[in-house]
Amino acid sequence: MLTSFAYSLVLMTTVLVSGAIGSVIISNDHPLIHFHGRWDKSPGTWWAGSGFKMHVDNLKSLSLILGEHTTTPVASIGVSPYPSLKPSSVVRINVEGWQNNRINVEKIILNDGARLLPYSPSRLGFQFIGDSLSAGQYLPQGVDQAWPFLVGEQFKAEHTVNAQPGATLTDIVSYGNQHGVSFQFFRTEDTGYFYTTDHNFTTAWDFRRDVPPPTHVIIHIGANDASQSVTQDSFIKTFLNFISRLRTLYPTQPIFLFTPWGWPSADGSVSQYYPGAHQQIVQDRIKLGDHNVFLVNTTGWVTFDDVFPDNQHPNVPGHEKIANLFGAWLETWGLKPEPEWPA
Repeated sequence: MLTSFAYSLVLMTTVLVSGAIGSVIISNDHPLIHFHGRWDKSPGTWWAGSGFKMHVDNLKSLSLILGEHTTTPVASIGVSPYPSLKPSSVVRINVEGWQNNRINVEKIILNDGARLLPYSPSRLGFQFIGDSLSAGQYLPQGVDQAWPFLVGEQFKAEHTVNAQPGATLTDIVSYGNQHGVSFQFFRTEDTGYFYTTDHNFTTAWDFRRDVPPPTHVIIHIGANDASQSVTQDSFIKTFLNFISRLRTLYPTQPIFLFTPWGWPSADGSVSQYYPGAHQQIVQDRIKLGDHNVFLVNTTGWVTFDDVFPDNQHPNVPGHEKIANLFGAWLETWGLKPEPEWPA
């Protein structure tokens, strides 16, 4: 497991990993910066967890100079140095927030004598798609404490989280989101674009920028569709169309569909939505000849002790529990964690 440190970045200031500010200036278009997640041309982040990794020889200090498109007054980030016995280090920096999570990187300053090396990605790559239950809403460190992020760490895998709190899968307005995930997943920007005066438009995401492409796709969504009274039949149709479109990007990758774990109450009851829908979606894909879509039955995974009582979203221990249960499910399915990080 990587060690994660939380920082708050203030516009045009610096964050040090250690030591003093150095004199090696890295431009934001340097080919050895390994970007992950969604970045626009500025370059600026969108969606929770987007960031970059660098493999650096003789790393002693690292500073970021941020531009005008950074969320103000602060944007929280996670900094994860990869443990290594070698002189070189890999550092991952990613935005934590489920909203207000934009950093606009102008340049990176390293200590004198530091040198960038090629970054070797993990053989495994997880693409997570969802809503607030995957984006880490209400967690102190946001997506860095959410179950998708934790599963990625457990398996030593590259991981990208495209999850939007309040968003439906259906392309409708929902809780401040102008679009549903079935539309927004294919865009660079998350649905926060609508409220961002310097960037109130969307651009198509070039999936060739996801290097390497994900090896596994995990989807957990539907709570907001149910809250917006989307019928079960309509939800199933939208989901099937969404998977068909995903298959143009990920023709052979396993796709895992989470059933809803529901909304647990203090009396021990659990309010469910779309009973049997995800099972039908998997069955319909199999009928089409797609035998690489799998159901993850999460019934009983989340109890009232695992959620914040005022909003029923998983708390920190709840996300850890979900990550451990899904990790065990994946191992039973046949996927084993990588023995070590490549770099």
